[in-house]
Amino acid sequence: MKKIFFIAALAVASVVNAQVLEVASVEKIAIPENLDTKVAGIAPDGSYLLLTSGSNQGLQRFDLQTNKTELLTEAAGAGYNAKISDDGKEVVFRETSFTPDRRRMQRLVRRTLASRRNVVLLEPTRDLQGISVHRNTISFVNNRAVKRVAINTKQQTEEPPVLSISNGQLMITRGGNTTQLSPNGTDKSYIWPSVSPDMKHITYYVAGEGCYIAGIDGSNPQFVARQCRAAKWLDSQTLVAMADRDNGEVVTSSAIVVYTIDGRHQTLTDNTLIAMYPYASADGKRIVFSTDQGEAYMINIK
Repeated sequence: MKKIFFIAALAVASVVNAQVLEVASVEKIAIPENLDTKVAGIAPDGSYLLLTSGSNQGLQRFDLQTNKTELLTEAAGAGYNAKISDDGKEVVFRETSFTPDRRRMQRLVRRTLASRRNVVLLEPTRDLQGISVHRNTISFVNNRAVKRVAINTKQQTEEPPVLSISNGQLMITRGGNTTQLSPNGTDKSYIWPSVSPDMKHITYYVAGEGCYIAGIDGSNPQFVARQCRAAKWLDSQTLVAMADRDNGEVVTSSAIVVYTIDGRHQTLTDNTLIAMYPYASADGKRIVFSTDQGEAYMINIK
Protein backbone atom coordinates (compact mmCIF):
# COMPACT_ATOMS: atom_id res chain seq x y z
CA MET A 1 0.00 0.00 0.00
CA LYS A 2 1.30 3.46 -0.85
CA LYS A 3 1.59 6.49 1.40
CA ILE A 4 0.84 4.71 4.64
CA PHE A 5 3.34 5.63 7.33
CA PHE A 6 4.42 3.57 10.32
CA ILE A 7 4.04 5.37 13.64
CA ALA A 8 6.77 3.91 15.80
CA ALA A 9 5.91 6.07 18.78
CA LEU A 10 2.39 4.74 19.03
CA ALA A 11 2.67 2.08 21.71
CA VAL A 12 0.63 -1.09 21.73
CA ALA A 13 -0.39 -1.84 25.29
CA SER A 14 -1.81 -4.96 26.86
CA VAL A 15 -3.60 -4.33 30.14
CA VAL A 16 -4.70 -7.83 31.07
CA ASN A 17 -3.28 -11.18 31.99
CA ALA A 18 -3.67 -12.76 28.54
CA GLN A 19 -2.89 -11.05 25.26
CA VAL A 20 -5.78 -11.20 22.79
CA LEU A 21 -4.06 -10.02 19.61
CA GLU A 22 -0.50 -9.75 18.37
CA VAL A 23 -0.10 -6.39 16.64
CA ALA A 24 2.38 -6.04 13.80
CA SER A 25 2.16 -2.26 13.40
CA VAL A 26 0.01 0.82 13.78
CA GLU A 27 0.06 3.08 10.72
CA LYS A 28 -1.27 6.48 9.81
CA ILE A 29 -3.19 6.50 6.54
CA ALA A 30 -2.61 9.40 4.17
CA ILE A 31 -6.25 10.25 3.55
CA PRO A 32 -7.06 13.58 1.86
CA GLU A 33 -6.40 16.47 4.23
CA ASN A 34 -9.75 17.30 5.77
CA LEU A 35 -10.20 17.99 9.46
CA ASP A 36 -13.81 16.82 9.26
CA THR A 37 -13.15 13.32 7.87
CA LYS A 38 -13.71 10.04 9.65
CA VAL A 39 -13.66 6.35 8.73
CA ALA A 40 -17.04 4.73 8.04
CA GLY A 41 -15.92 1.23 7.02
CA ILE A 42 -13.22 -1.00 5.55
CA ALA A 43 -13.45 -3.47 2.66
CA PRO A 44 -13.38 -7.16 3.65
CA ASP A 45 -9.94 -7.55 2.04
CA GLY A 46 -8.69 -4.21 3.38
CA SER A 47 -8.28 -2.68 -0.09
CA TYR A 48 -10.34 0.46 0.52
CA LEU A 49 -11.97 2.58 3.20
CA LEU A 50 -15.29 4.32 3.36
CA LEU A 51 -14.90 7.93 4.51
CA THR A 52 -17.51 10.37 5.74
CA SER A 53 -17.61 13.64 7.65
CA GLY A 54 -17.75 14.03 11.40
CA SER A 55 -21.51 14.49 11.09
CA ASN A 56 -21.89 11.51 8.69
CA GLN A 57 -22.44 13.83 5.73
CA GLY A 58 -21.57 12.19 2.41
CA LEU A 59 -19.68 8.98 1.66
CA GLN A 60 -16.48 8.38 -0.30
CA ARG A 61 -14.53 5.29 -1.27
CA PHE A 62 -10.80 5.73 -0.63
CA ASP A 63 -8.53 3.25 -2.43
CA LEU A 64 -5.57 2.34 -0.21
CA GLN A 65 -3.36 1.38 -3.15
CA THR A 66 -3.92 4.40 -5.40
CA ASN A 67 -4.95 6.95 -2.74
CA LYS A 68 -7.79 8.00 -5.04
CA THR A 69 -11.25 8.85 -3.77
CA GLU A 70 -14.60 8.17 -5.40
CA LEU A 71 -17.68 10.08 -4.31
CA LEU A 72 -20.60 7.74 -3.60
CA THR A 73 -23.05 10.34 -2.31
CA GLU A 74 -23.15 13.81 -0.80
CA ALA A 75 -26.30 13.07 1.20
CA ALA A 76 -26.65 13.62 4.92
CA GLY A 77 -26.52 10.52 7.10
CA ALA A 78 -24.73 8.38 4.51
CA GLY A 79 -21.80 7.64 6.81
CA TYR A 80 -23.99 6.20 9.56
CA ASN A 81 -23.94 2.39 9.62
CA ALA A 82 -22.96 2.02 5.95
CA LYS A 83 -22.57 -1.62 4.89
CA ILE A 84 -20.11 -3.35 2.53
CA SER A 85 -20.87 -6.69 0.85
CA ASP A 86 -18.71 -9.72 1.60
CA ASP A 87 -17.00 -9.46 -1.79
CA GLY A 88 -16.42 -5.71 -1.39
CA LYS A 89 -18.24 -4.91 -4.63
CA GLU A 90 -21.38 -3.35 -3.14
CA VAL A 91 -21.96 -0.58 -0.61
CA VAL A 92 -25.34 0.07 1.02
CA PHE A 93 -26.03 3.37 2.75
CA ARG A 94 -28.78 5.71 3.94
CA GLU A 95 -29.57 9.16 2.60
CA THR A 96 -31.30 11.45 5.08
CA SER A 97 -33.68 14.21 4.03
CA PHE A 98 -36.43 16.28 5.64
CA THR A 99 -39.99 17.02 4.62
CA PRO A 100 -41.26 20.64 4.51
CA ASP A 101 -42.58 20.17 8.06
CA ARG A 102 -39.12 18.93 9.18
CA ARG A 103 -39.91 15.24 9.47
CA ARG A 104 -36.76 13.18 9.11
CA MET A 105 -36.79 10.65 6.22
CA GLN A 106 -34.29 8.00 5.16
CA ARG A 107 -33.77 6.51 1.73
CA LEU A 108 -31.77 3.30 1.29
CA VAL A 109 -29.33 3.15 -1.62
CA ARG A 110 -27.20 0.39 -3.11
CA ARG A 111 -23.96 1.33 -4.89
CA THR A 112 -22.33 -1.12 -7.30
CA LEU A 113 -18.69 -0.04 -7.36
CA ALA A 114 -17.78 -1.54 -10.74
CA SER A 115 -20.54 0.29 -12.62
CA ARG A 116 -20.58 3.34 -10.30
CA ARG A 117 -24.34 3.03 -10.30
CA ASN A 118 -26.64 3.90 -7.42
CA VAL A 119 -29.94 2.03 -7.12
CA VAL A 120 -32.65 3.02 -4.64
CA LEU A 121 -33.67 0.03 -2.52
CA LEU A 122 -36.17 1.92 -0.40
CA GLU A 123 -37.81 5.26 -1.07
CA PRO A 124 -37.72 7.85 1.75
CA THR A 125 -39.37 6.51 4.89
CA ARG A 126 -39.59 7.33 8.58
CA ASP A 127 -39.42 3.68 9.61
CA LEU A 128 -36.08 2.27 8.37
CA GLN A 129 -34.88 0.33 11.41
CA GLY A 130 -32.13 -2.14 10.53
CA ILE A 131 -29.81 -3.11 7.66
CA SER A 132 -27.77 -6.25 7.07
CA VAL A 133 -25.48 -7.29 4.20
CA HIS A 134 -24.49 -10.94 4.51
CA ARG A 135 -22.99 -13.09 1.77
CA ASN A 136 -25.30 -12.65 -1.23
CA THR A 137 -28.15 -10.87 0.54
CA ILE A 138 -29.05 -7.29 1.41
CA SER A 139 -31.72 -7.27 4.14
CA PHE A 140 -33.47 -4.25 5.60
CA VAL A 141 -36.32 -3.73 8.05
CA ASN A 142 -38.87 -1.00 7.43
CA ASN A 143 -41.73 -0.61 9.90
CA ARG A 144 -40.95 -4.12 11.27
CA ALA A 145 -41.30 -5.72 7.80
CA VAL A 146 -38.19 -7.21 6.20
CA LYS A 147 -37.22 -7.10 2.56
CA ARG A 148 -34.33 -9.04 1.07
CA VAL A 149 -32.49 -8.36 -2.16
CA ALA A 150 -30.07 -10.85 -3.73
CA ILE A 151 -26.73 -9.31 -4.69
CA ASN A 152 -26.13 -12.12 -7.17
CA THR A 153 -29.45 -13.16 -8.73
CA LYS A 154 -27.97 -16.50 -9.75
CA GLN A 155 -27.73 -17.45 -6.10
CA GLN A 156 -30.55 -18.19 -3.72
CA THR A 157 -31.35 -15.32 -1.40
CA GLU A 158 -30.45 -16.16 2.20
CA GLU A 159 -32.33 -15.07 5.29
CA PRO A 160 -29.75 -13.90 7.84
CA PRO A 161 -31.07 -12.34 11.06
CA VAL A 162 -31.33 -8.55 11.13
CA LEU A 163 -31.03 -6.52 14.32
CA SER A 164 -32.80 -3.18 14.54
CA ILE A 165 -33.78 -0.53 17.05
CA SER A 166 -37.42 0.56 17.45
CA ASN A 167 -38.24 3.24 20.01
CA GLY A 168 -35.02 2.42 21.84
CA GLN A 169 -35.80 -1.30 22.00
CA LEU A 170 -33.66 -4.07 20.48
CA MET A 171 -35.50 -6.05 17.80
CA ILE A 172 -34.58 -9.07 15.68
CA THR A 173 -36.03 -10.15 12.34
CA ARG A 174 -35.79 -13.83 11.41
CA GLY A 175 -37.87 -15.85 9.00
CA GLY A 176 -39.77 -12.73 7.99
CA ASN A 177 -40.94 -12.03 11.54
CA THR A 178 -39.77 -9.13 13.70
CA THR A 179 -39.84 -9.68 17.45
CA GLN A 180 -38.52 -7.79 20.43
CA LEU A 181 -35.39 -9.04 22.16
CA SER A 182 -34.41 -6.32 24.68
CA PRO A 183 -32.45 -8.88 26.77
CA ASN A 184 -31.94 -6.46 29.68
CA GLY A 185 -35.57 -5.41 29.92
CA THR A 186 -37.87 -2.96 28.19
CA ASP A 187 -37.03 -0.19 30.66
CA LYS A 188 -33.59 0.11 29.00
CA SER A 189 -32.50 1.94 25.85
CA TYR A 190 -30.38 0.00 23.34
CA ILE A 191 -27.87 1.13 20.71
CA TRP A 192 -25.05 -0.31 18.54
CA PRO A 193 -26.47 -3.83 17.93
CA SER A 194 -24.45 -6.31 15.86
CA VAL A 195 -24.66 -10.02 14.96
CA SER A 196 -21.53 -12.17 15.21
CA PRO A 197 -20.16 -13.61 11.93
CA ASP A 198 -21.25 -17.14 12.92
CA MET A 199 -24.71 -15.74 13.80
CA LYS A 200 -24.64 -17.37 17.25
CA HIS A 201 -24.29 -14.20 19.35
CA ILE A 202 -25.23 -10.55 19.40
CA THR A 203 -23.63 -7.53 21.00
CA TYR A 204 -25.34 -4.29 21.98
CA TYR A 205 -24.94 -1.32 24.29
CA VAL A 206 -27.37 -0.41 27.06
CA ALA A 207 -27.43 3.34 27.60
CA GLY A 208 -26.03 4.26 30.99
CA GLU A 209 -24.73 0.73 31.65
CA GLY A 210 -22.37 -0.63 29.01
CA CYS A 211 -21.76 -3.28 26.40
CA TYR A 212 -23.27 -6.77 26.55
CA ILE A 213 -23.04 -10.05 24.64
CA ALA A 214 -25.99 -12.45 24.44
CA GLY A 215 -27.14 -15.47 22.48
CA ILE A 216 -28.73 -14.83 19.09
CA ASP A 217 -32.13 -15.22 20.76
CA GLY A 218 -31.22 -12.70 23.48
CA SER A 219 -30.57 -15.39 26.07
CA ASN A 220 -27.89 -15.26 28.76
CA PRO A 221 -26.84 -11.59 28.48
CA GLN A 222 -23.32 -11.09 29.80
CA PHE A 223 -21.83 -7.71 30.73
CA VAL A 224 -18.64 -6.87 28.83
CA ALA A 225 -17.59 -3.39 29.97
CA ARG A 226 -18.91 0.13 30.32
CA GLN A 227 -16.04 1.55 28.29
CA CYS A 228 -16.70 -0.69 25.29
CA ARG A 229 -18.66 1.55 22.96
CA ALA A 230 -19.61 1.22 19.27
CA ALA A 231 -18.49 -2.43 19.45
CA LYS A 232 -18.15 -4.51 16.28
CA TRP A 233 -17.16 -8.13 15.76
CA LEU A 234 -13.53 -8.73 14.83
CA ASP A 235 -14.40 -12.42 14.60
CA SER A 236 -17.05 -14.62 16.20
CA GLN A 237 -15.23 -14.58 19.53
CA THR A 238 -13.85 -11.04 19.71
CA LEU A 239 -15.22 -7.50 19.84
CA VAL A 240 -13.34 -4.35 18.87
CA ALA A 241 -14.60 -1.09 20.36
CA MET A 242 -13.60 2.28 21.77
CA ALA A 243 -13.05 3.17 25.41
CA ASP A 244 -13.80 6.88 25.39
CA ARG A 245 -14.20 9.47 28.13
CA ASP A 246 -15.48 13.04 28.00
CA ASN A 247 -15.90 16.08 30.21
CA GLY A 248 -19.53 16.61 29.27
CA GLU A 249 -18.65 18.66 26.20
CA VAL A 250 -15.78 17.03 24.30
CA VAL A 251 -14.04 13.66 24.25
CA THR A 252 -10.93 13.91 26.43
CA SER A 253 -9.49 10.45 25.79
CA SER A 254 -10.30 7.36 23.77
CA ALA A 255 -8.50 4.10 23.02
CA ILE A 256 -9.21 1.11 20.80
CA VAL A 257 -9.89 -2.02 22.85
CA VAL A 258 -10.74 -5.66 22.18
CA TYR A 259 -12.80 -8.00 24.35
CA THR A 260 -13.38 -11.73 23.97
CA ILE A 261 -16.43 -13.80 24.83
CA ASP A 262 -14.39 -15.61 27.51
CA GLY A 263 -13.57 -12.35 29.31
CA ARG A 264 -10.09 -11.40 28.13
CA HIS A 265 -9.39 -7.87 26.98
CA GLN A 266 -6.57 -5.73 25.65
CA THR A 267 -5.96 -2.06 24.88
CA LEU A 268 -4.45 -1.57 21.42
CA THR A 269 -3.62 2.16 21.41
CA ASP A 270 -2.05 4.46 23.99
CA ASN A 271 -2.96 7.97 25.13
CA THR A 272 -1.04 9.77 22.35
CA LEU A 273 -4.20 9.64 20.21
CA ILE A 274 -7.92 10.03 20.75
CA ALA A 275 -8.80 6.87 18.83
CA MET A 276 -12.48 6.34 18.04
CA TYR A 277 -15.02 4.29 16.07
CA PRO A 278 -13.04 1.22 14.94
CA TYR A 279 -13.90 -1.01 12.00
CA ALA A 280 -12.40 -4.45 11.31
CA SER A 281 -11.78 -6.13 7.97
CA ALA A 282 -13.62 -9.43 7.53
CA ASP A 283 -10.38 -11.42 7.60
CA GLY A 284 -9.55 -10.02 11.06
CA LYS A 285 -6.17 -8.75 9.86
CA ARG A 286 -6.84 -5.00 10.00
CA ILE A 287 -8.57 -2.55 12.31
CA VAL A 288 -9.06 1.03 11.17
CA PHE A 289 -10.11 3.97 13.30
CA SER A 290 -10.48 7.76 13.26
CA THR A 291 -9.15 10.45 15.57
CA ASP A 292 -10.68 13.68 16.78
CA GLN A 293 -8.33 15.49 14.37
CA GLY A 294 -9.84 13.89 11.24
CA GLU A 295 -7.01 11.41 10.84
CA ALA A 296 -7.23 7.70 10.04
CA TYR A 297 -5.04 4.86 11.35
CA MET A 298 -4.73 1.16 10.63
CA ILE A 299 -3.76 -1.54 13.14
CA ASN A 300 -2.24 -4.53 11.36
CA ILE A 301 -2.74 -7.84 13.16
CA LYS A 302 -0.27 -10.72 12.88
